Amino acid sequence: MHDQTEQTLLATLGERAGIATDYYDIAGNRHLTSDNTRRALLTAMGFEVDSLASVTEALQKLDDAPWQRPCDPVKILHEGETGTPLLCCLTLDDGQETSIAIEWQIRDETDAVVQEGLAGPGLSAVEIRVLKGLRHVRIEIPAPQGLSLGYYNLTIRATGLVGGTVGAMRVIVAPRQCYVPPSIEAHQRLWGVTLQLYSLSSDRNWGCGDFTDLNKIVEWAGKELGAGVIGLNPLHALRNTAPYHISPYAPNSRLYLNELYIDLERLPEFYGSEQAQQQFRAPDFQANLQALRERRQVDYDAIATAKRTMLYLAYQKFLVDAYSGEEPNLRPKMARAWLLERFIQSEGTPLDLYATFQALEEERRLIQSKSTTWHEWPQQFQSPGQPVREYAKRHRKRVRFFQYIQWVASDQLHEIRRTTEQLAMPIGLYHDLALGADRNGAEAWIYQSVLALGADCGAPPDAFAPEGQNWGLPPINPHALRANGYELMIQLLRKNFRSCGAIRLDHVMAFCRLFWIPRGRPASEGTYVQYPFEDLLAIVALESVRSKTLVIGEDLGTVPDWVREQLAKARVLSYRVFYFERNADGTMKPPGDYPAQSLAVATTHDLPTLTGFWAGEDLRIRAELGAFPDDVARCHAWEERRRDKSSILNALQREQLLPPGMTEDPATAPAMTSELCQAIHLYLARTPSCIVLVNLEDALGELPQTNLPGTVDSHPNWVRKYSAPVNKILGDARLGQLAAALRLTRPLG
Repeated sequence: MHDQTEQTLLATLGERAGIATDYYDIAGNRHLTSDNTRRALLTAMGFEVDSLASVTEALQKLDDAPWQRPCDPVKILHEGETGTPLLCCLTLDDGQETSIAIEWQIRDETDAVVQEGLAGPGLSAVEIRVLKGLRHVRIEIPAPQGLSLGYYNLTIRATGLVGGTVGAMRVIVAPRQCYVPPSIEAHQRLWGVTLQLYSLSSDRNWGCGDFTDLNKIVEWAGKELGAGVIGLNPLHALRNTAPYHISPYAPNSRLYLNELYIDLERLPEFYGSEQAQQQFRAPDFQANLQALRERRQVDYDAIATAKRTMLYLAYQKFLVDAYSGEEPNLRPKMARAWLLERFIQSEGTPLDLYATFQALEEERRLIQSKSTTWHEWPQQFQSPGQPVREYAKRHRKRVRFFQYIQWVASDQLHEIRRTTEQLAMPIGLYHDLALGADRNGAEAWIYQSVLALGADCGAPPDAFAPEGQNWGLPPINPHALRANGYELMIQLLRKNFRSCGAIRLDHVMAFCRLFWIPRGRPASEGTYVQYPFEDLLAIVALESVRSKTLVIGEDLGTVPDWVREQLAKARVLSYRVFYFERNADGTMKPPGDYPAQSLAVATTHDLPTLTGFWAGEDLRIRAELGAFPDDVARCHAWEERRRDKSSILNALQREQLLPPGMTEDPATAPAMTSELCQAIHLYLARTPSCIVLVNLEDALGELPQTNLPGTVDSHPNWVRKYSAPVNKILGDARLGQLAAALRLTRPLG
């Protein structure tokens, strides 16, 4: 009986906390959430649930919490709506509410008072609860009206009480829909090129693609090809150490940029530094750079070392030339120094903490060991409190160095955006916001209070991964996120939206529900956790409208229909991958069945390239890695691939796009050709989709795929360079022919 009571209460608490009692996978199989999983996930959320008494207490605390705070932490209002009244909770004696008045004040983002008022006295309680002998009263005050889009801080004070009662609430006034650029509003169908920036090689970069390489690609695609958008891998800050810290989808921080993309040779202080120039021109350094350029894979560690060394020498020269005085009282004396200071000020606390983390991690690695994470630092440094602020003051010069790196990177990226604007590209840069960040990185350290570090996130079983997936990333705790006014989400969206015309939200279903897995356990032991979807979608819309950024939601995998419906209402584009767009019988959907409010692409970084797909390169590698349980499974996979190829050829035939000499029989198309690649993209170009993207590796006929999910060091992920350097890409006839064909189907105007 005791066990049954505990199980019942545990299930109730789990449901109240948003943990699903069951879920259905993509095949329609039902999975029940076990008590072990429920207990582990509740613990990760911060609940104590190791006994009947603790579960009972946790449930009681959850029920009582709204009564023990003066007001909710956040209120979402939509533009033009009045909204429901705000609720205040006060601890009062019998009948005391009639003599109480509520003063309220609203400040905008500049801290200016925009509204204030007084409700009462003579207020009446709408609800009463007695907790531990104290009478808690819920009172309504009018919702704010007439506020423009933005974020506000509402404070309330109850007069007539000893000391008064003060509460604060973040009020967010959001539009109902995301921004859509005029070209798409006018039903113009765009196309563009997407690429992995690090994969670009050239005779001038330092071993991986950088912002100068990207600018050349942008100018070429905009001027010569007529492309309206350039898609990029996530540019998030990485540790840049192989093999575990190079994935752009498991970054050190999603708030800042990877310094590997900086072109040092565009920095005046780099050329002005005699020491930097002496080291740069040294034969050994030049030989190392040449070797890094010639390698067919990106050597993250070596490039990071070279760039960090030279960035610091440039920074030292910058301090000498641009500032006067001594630490800690440096004063800007040049315009370039003022630009850095304004950048630091505008970025505020998040950049201060990020830079401090970088300095701390660098120091702790020298003192402790390379494998030490922030979880193992001295206690005073394990969270960003007063000791960390004091550390930052003592090491201000080094902290400013990491702020300088972000300023330089941000400035070079914004220059590229200006190039897209000068070229009148309808969208320009298309960024990618990763789902999560490394649990041992700067972002997790700064925002640890809103993360569930005792859990991983991933995906349930589906056709792509029959065993499910565990991505090893800590999920955001939805309860802590809301209690903190959604600050982390606001910062992530704002900082990633500001330098692009469009952005892809990786695994957009996470705004509604995310598959949580107890830390270190397989995906089969996971289940879904619910998120405040309407609130988060409102914030996405607000940041999109403010920055004029088009939003694309990566909605692959197990996605409920109603989620796609809500995303569509908010004008978030769906992400449609050619491989997956099939009818129930396995045939390819005709172009007309693609939704207009979507982005269409042939394949993605986690899937084989068109050339690799046609050759079965992914199947060959999976067989080498032992991914097939036996020969029967391997043969079945190859037979399924043959059917897939036949379906594609059949679809092209229906559209009269088959290249000469090919039929619906895959034997007539033994290899992917540039003509077949072009036919597939013309098929996509005929869809109503707002945007069609061409992966650069597909246009170049690359065989290997960017990333093989489920592998880290057993397969070379995130390191391959394109077979052709930038200067040859710019003159590649295949790209010119493909662009010409796409322009006929999707002219820019």
